[in-house]
Amino acid sequence: MKSMKRFFRLIFFAAILLLAACSNENTSSDSESTSDESEPITFTVFDSDANRDWENMESPVGQKIKEDTGVTLDPEFDLEGGQTKIPLMVASGEYPDLITSKGASQLVEAGALIDLAPLIEEHAPNIKKMLGNEINRLKWSKEDPSIYVLPNTAVDHEAMTPGYAALIQHDVVKELGYPEMKTLEDLESALREYYKRHPEIEGQPTIPLTLQTDGWRFQSSTLNSGFMMTGGSDDGEYFIDPETFEATLHYRRPEEKEVFRWYNKMNAEGLLDPESFIQKHDQWIAKLSTGRALATIAPDWMIYEAQNALRDAGKFERMYGFYPITLSEEYKHHAYQSPGFQVGWGIGITVDCEDPVRAIKFLDYLVSEETQIMLNWGIEGEHYEIVDGKRVIPEEEWEKRRNDKDYLKKTGIGYNFQRFAPRYGDGALDSTGQTYTVNTRELAIEGLTDVEKEVLKNYDAELWKDLYPSADEFPVKPWGAAYNLAIPAGSKLEVTNKKMLDITFKRIPEAILADPEDFDGVWDQFMKDLEKAGVEEVEKEFTKIVKDTVELWSE
Repeated sequence: MKSMKRFFRLIFFAAILLLAACSNENTSSDSESTSDESEPITFTVFDSDANRDWENMESPVGQKIKEDTGVTLDPEFDLEGGQTKIPLMVASGEYPDLITSKGASQLVEAGALIDLAPLIEEHAPNIKKMLGNEINRLKWSKEDPSIYVLPNTAVDHEAMTPGYAALIQHDVVKELGYPEMKTLEDLESALREYYKRHPEIEGQPTIPLTLQTDGWRFQSSTLNSGFMMTGGSDDGEYFIDPETFEATLHYRRPEEKEVFRWYNKMNAEGLLDPESFIQKHDQWIAKLSTGRALATIAPDWMIYEAQNALRDAGKFERMYGFYPITLSEEYKHHAYQSPGFQVGWGIGITVDCEDPVRAIKFLDYLVSEETQIMLNWGIEGEHYEIVDGKRVIPEEEWEKRRNDKDYLKKTGIGYNFQRFAPRYGDGALDSTGQTYTVNTRELAIEGLTDVEKEVLKNYDAELWKDLYPSADEFPVKPWGAAYNLAIPAGSKLEVTNKKMLDITFKRIPEAILADPEDFDGVWDQFMKDLEKAGVEEVEKEFTKIVKDTVELWSE
């Protein structure tokens, strides 16, 4: 029967929706597991992110999870964000038990995911407790209030490290006497002067500024600098007016043009890595890891590998600081503006999962207080101790956390299992009044290198976040993060968005690499290409989605 269902999905698309609707109705209403919960079970998982630290559930934390739940995860990780493999799943009608996706519209339209709302209501008290009223944000749309995706984002999160920055080597600011580092002009002056003094680093040519341009990372790093440096918050490809909720493709903002003109100037003066638009991610990481690249512009998570490599090599002065660089001082950096609880990206249970009750109970286990503590602190007696009623990590264990690049893989601590369910963020408190995570302000300061502490002291700060406008200077965004909002699969909006992104991937490099006198002409052609692609129409369509979301979440 299962193969017949898949056969008809392949032949008749209309049957896809019908069968999926029936599957949703029948599966989500079941109140009992189809298996003996004392027996081991394996769930197949497709994860739209890569994970070099996956430990096959053989670490101390992984083994404890199997012991507690009887569940073994059999994941497939993807380097392309699911862009190729999820459409193939939809075409075949065959799915793993669980899927983590970066936007589930295609899966929802294909009827691949079941409604989690009844399962959460009946079997997931920990999820209900964690999300509280925020669970309203999980509703798919005004027309369909089902819950298809359980976000794998943080609740009550106060990040200790800025999520986006101009990343500048410590030695650059140290040697130059800790100059003001607020604007692109400040950054340019520092890189020019240091490069003049040090044309080589350890026998290799110095790279003043290198850019990340490899695939989707181009968006998250270089392209996002357009709005991050001109007073916008991260809403993906659109800028959302905070008063009217009107959506504008962010490259069409005149102030952003000046950010990319600055890159053009850096290239013309020989301060931009000439390989920026042909290098792959690994090459970019390698340049940062050797210490010969003075600066780059990217989100914090994208450079952890390079930071760890420099730390392991003892090149502490070549590690990178996080600076809230903007186009000019009239703009305020919005890295710390809160989107509230972020939804849209996360994990769903598919119609091919034979035991969705056991699956939701497993996800509920992951967000329980005891498990959340374990995923952050590890196993009591092995990774931390209880001293006077408080969790304490011994110094020798801290050294492993800070210096062993394979620590997460060896222990199972961290994102290995947190990627499959919501989690408590930095600053959130458990029932004893202690933080769920180890990323407290005090511990974050302790974890800094001596060089970092010296640099920060000279900028009157204790942590890099102190250089940024704080979260309480901004309102919480009532639409969340716009890049997480569901866009109907196969819609004109989705198709045009892809077309505009292709145009952007072509025109932005051309504009940056053009002769300065040709920059305006290339940029004008960029704007004309977007207009021809239908940008004004899709801006109106996306504006409606934003406004509908605000209305839905405010009910």
